Amino acid sequence: MELIAEIGWNHMGDFQLLKKMVRAAAEAGATYAKFQTWRVKNLKPGPWDEDGRRDIYKAAELTTSDFFKVKRTCEEHGVNFLTSVFNPEDLEDMARVSDEAIKIPSPEVANIPLLEGAGKLFKKVYLSTGASTEEELDQAIDILRSLDCELTLLHCVSIYPCPDDKVNLPRIKRLKEKHSRVGFSDHTPDNLSALFAIALGVDCIEKHFTIDKNLPGRDNRFALLPDEFKAIADAAARYELMSHDLGLEFQPEEKEQREIYRGRWSGR
Repeated sequence: MELIAEIGWNHMGDFQLLKKMVRAAAEAGATYAKFQTWRVKNLKPGPWDEDGRRDIYKAAELTTSDFFKVKRTCEEHGVNFLTSVFNPEDLEDMARVSDEAIKIPSPEVANIPLLEGAGKLFKKVYLSTGASTEEELDQAIDILRSLDCELTLLHCVSIYPCPDDKVNLPRIKRLKEKHSRVGFSDHTPDNLSALFAIALGVDCIEKHFTIDKNLPGRDNRFALLPDEFKAIADAAARYELMSHDLGLEFQPEEKEQREIYRGRWSGR
């Protein structure tokens, strides 16, 4: 099972902090250390101008040159690099950094130029499905299936953090009816819903990741710490073992129970 540690902007532009987060994600069992790619110059006016997020975006913005360094940092720690892209013009730059995989975040599920570019330039596309209609989702699936990429749909509820009564785990089963590879991009503040999703047979779990919940920025507050993330990795490994199909017949290790213990108590 693939495990995505969503570092996002939690590093706040501090490259030394970013390196510590990548190392911690790798040690916690992450398959991918994930970031976000944007250009503040492209950000339209909005509520982020009133609540301080534009300043966060400025501080945490990484250039293409930065991403080459981030990719090398990931390689040094044995974890794969992944980033979200919000704008088609950033796709080619990120493909130069690595064309292995890209993430399309939920707000862009209906961004047709972004979907088409991602499917053409990258071997794997992870599509987050929060805040989407079924029609938008079906359109995105059709576009990405028509291109030469491996598609993973991520069930997602775009609430930060997400309360238990809004997690909607049954949607995972419905997504599986639409596409074979389905994961879970989870915004709850702990790891319990991710463990339940593993039992539903997801192929991938994405969780926000930090090394200190008191760092600046909203996402650090509901992100998982390394030991919490590692608990998911350990559970996923155990689930894989427990899910080996050994058939209906008894196993060799049960032979003694059959031969010695059956009927050992005589009487009526």
